[in-house]
Amino acid sequence: MRNIVKELRTQREWSQATLADHLEVSRQTVNAIETGRYDPSLPLAFTISKLFEKPIEHIFFVD
Repeated sequence: MRNIVKELRTQREWSQATLADHLEVSRQTVNAIETGRYDPSLPLAFTISKLFEKPIEHIFFVD
């Protein structure tokens, strides 16, 4: 699964640590999501969707 989390984060000029604080996860978790090494749980994916005010299917998708 691919995602645009890094693009959304950089648009807001947030560091990975800042995004991690907003999501209440570690910076390493944010890094793993952004690089595609980790697919977030459904609740975390919905939290990301709500935080960036985008439909979940616009953030996470399969090529």
